[in-house]
Amino acid sequence: MLYKIGKILAILVCWFFGRWQVIGRENIPKTGGVLLCANHVSYVDPPVLGAGCPRRVYFMAKEPLFRIPVLGCLIRKVGAFPVKTHSPDRAAIRKAVELLSRGECVAMFPEGTRNLTSQPLLPAEPGVGMIALMAKVPVIPAALINTAKLLPPHSMFLRFARVKVVYGKPVDLSDLHDSHGREAAQEVGNRIMAAIGDLLRQHQ
Repeated sequence: MLYKIGKILAILVCWFFGRWQVIGRENIPKTGGVLLCANHVSYVDPPVLGAGCPRRVYFMAKEPLFRIPVLGCLIRKVGAFPVKTHSPDRAAIRKAVELLSRGECVAMFPEGTRNLTSQPLLPAEPGVGMIALMAKVPVIPAALINTAKLLPPHSMFLRFARVKVVYGKPVDLSDLHDSHGREAAQEVGNRIMAAIGDLLRQHQ
């Protein structure tokens, strides 16, 4: 119930402040495990990404968020689970793979943090590649456009913007499904970020 309420509120915010446009919902499988991977530039990215998805989404979120009073409790209740950034968090990886094996939709931001640089994208953290190789589920790239205008960095107030959420076709990883190790995980991450970059260039 709390997840449904949160999603409705996110949709209302996206519609009123973001005048949003959602593209490519049909690329998300209706059933079975699926991994959503998006760029990350604003604190509003998780609710925007989840609001556009036709399925319930379980988010992988930075561990410090769960220590914030009220917020930590709320995000845990809607299905988010913690991950330690900048290092392979085996507990978080196991949790993501478990959810995917149960047929759930898991979302993560492969860059591991908000991108506050002038670069379009940061390199993927190794965890996304490890999860994709272990779970062997469709990986859907997603581009979040103008969310940094909707909620700018270091701002507490929403602004009017034109937000787009674009869900791309699954990333082709078929040749890597029997691969293991850091190099394979890095290649998966590279392909996912390239697919997100392509969506950003096409729809920016």
